[in-house]
Amino acid sequence: MEDAKRKRGRKPKVPNPSEALESPSSNIALDDVFSVSNVEIIPSTTTSTSAAATTTAARPRGRPKKLPKLPENPEPLHPQLPPAILSPSRRIPNGNATGVGGGGGGGGELSGDSVGGRVLPAMDAVVKVFCVHTEPNFSLPWQRKRQYSSSSSGFVIGGRRVLTNAHSVEHYTQVKVKKRGSDTKYLATVLAIGTECDIAMLTVNDDEFWEGVSPVEFGELPALQDAVTVVGYPIGGDTISVTSGVVSRIEILSYVHGSTELLGLQIDAAINSGNSGGPAFNDKGSCVGIAFQSLKHEDVENIGYVIPTPVIQHFIQDYEKNEAYTGFPILGVEWQKMENPDLRTAMSMKPDQKGVRIRRVDPTAPESGVLKSSDIMLSFDGVDIANDGTVPFRHGERIGFSYLVSQKYSGDSSAIKVLRDSEILNFNIKLASHRRLIPAHNKGRPPSYYIIAGFVFTIVSVPYLRSEYGKDYEYEAPVKLLDKLLHSMPQSPDEQLVVVSQVLVSDINIGYEDIVNTQVLAFNGKLVKNLKSLAEMVENCDDEFLKFDLEYEQEATLYFAEWGLSGKCL
Repeated sequence: MEDAKRKRGRKPKVPNPSEALESPSSNIALDDVFSVSNVEIIPSTTTSTSAAATTTAARPRGRPKKLPKLPENPEPLHPQLPPAILSPSRRIPNGNATGVGGGGGGGGELSGDSVGGRVLPAMDAVVKVFCVHTEPNFSLPWQRKRQYSSSSSGFVIGGRRVLTNAHSVEHYTQVKVKKRGSDTKYLATVLAIGTECDIAMLTVNDDEFWEGVSPVEFGELPALQDAVTVVGYPIGGDTISVTSGVVSRIEILSYVHGSTELLGLQIDAAINSGNSGGPAFNDKGSCVGIAFQSLKHEDVENIGYVIPTPVIQHFIQDYEKNEAYTGFPILGVEWQKMENPDLRTAMSMKPDQKGVRIRRVDPTAPESGVLKSSDIMLSFDGVDIANDGTVPFRHGERIGFSYLVSQKYSGDSSAIKVLRDSEILNFNIKLASHRRLIPAHNKGRPPSYYIIAGFVFTIVSVPYLRSEYGKDYEYEAPVKLLDKLLHSMPQSPDEQLVVVSQVLVSDINIGYEDIVNTQVLAFNGKLVKNLKSLAEMVENCDDEFLKFDLEYEQEATLYFAEWGLSGKCL
């Protein structure tokens, strides 16, 4: 009983060792929580905490502190640290890369691509593309703009070739590529540029570049909700970057660079500047597309677009077949939906017939010889066209019938069934690439121009409008030019829209200096078909006066005999 009494007074300085070490959780050691195998060492992080836990320095004098009671299942002692720091690195969906942090979906970004120290070859096939651009000055066509540099992504395919985006090497002066983990940039040669599909093909002559590089294998067109992983070299760092997501949508998309509409994939993985040209892999490690553009708007986030494998294979096979890029053919017609029942009745369509009405036919297209306005196009290559212009695509999906046309090559033939005056007609039409009155791009060529007496004549194109009126040229350009851009069709294969770009002030052209971006309709009473015909008519003119008939009923006349004029055409 005496021993059971607790004695009052000060505790002994040296406690009983058996009592001090005894604890309900004595089977759990602090060193197990802070084990080196469970914690990744973060650079620039001090190790004073672990040093204090293992120090053997003498305990200071004074009353000893009570040890805290530990629970049966202790939580991490540093909950403020991110979970990834205290957990093993997690793997991205396609199994091609692992990394610490953000591995799931919805555009989470990861870094690294090793599994157990093994580097996956698909990642090594992704290269960084460096390009020096020298753009022409469309407003001053005899000059070029200051050169600038850019970097983007690309990847190796079979046949010692590299694929990237066309806009990545637009107006290129020099192109270099660098492999992952290398410090050497290799000079690259541009083999083909597909402006419409925004794909470019490169090659490298140096054999050293191809050592140890395995080409990327292409996979099938993915389905909705399939996992995709975009690999490239975007802004924010110099090393390779991986973003993951899923396929959100598959439909005909507008390709901004080529001003065309082709099949495309919408994904929710982040695609930033520099990702252009990088591959998108599926969960099997096969390439299912090329990252090329994204939607930037305050109301949306994580909407990126990928060029799918059917478009990529079309580009590659076109180059292999013709040793050059020939483009995607289109059907040279404008059509109207037939969803209104009264319209279908007026066009003598039966209840079981579906199709679209042809509004206009391009006079320069091969179809102009057989198709007519108000024809009802019922099918294309045996595939029935619905009243809204769609065709069956995959199970539960429909897509615009232009997808069928884009699967063809220039020069191929297609069977078209039309309804004309209650009679069904079948035609076999040869497809060709489309030519617009105002071209969407110059395919890398410098602009043409002709100068005489200070008058600068040039050809209208979308790059020219962008140079004159900025990126909002669709709102800032003159209405007549925009009307021709959107609705006019060329009447002959060589027709061009020639304008007086500006008048360089001189004594000979006093009073004409306010003429800007005005179309030239005729010269000395003869219609102007294109810039070359205008230059030839001026150079071969024997009349006393040079008379230019411009739109808005304007007229510019120069006295040829007095000034002895001569022009310059490039």
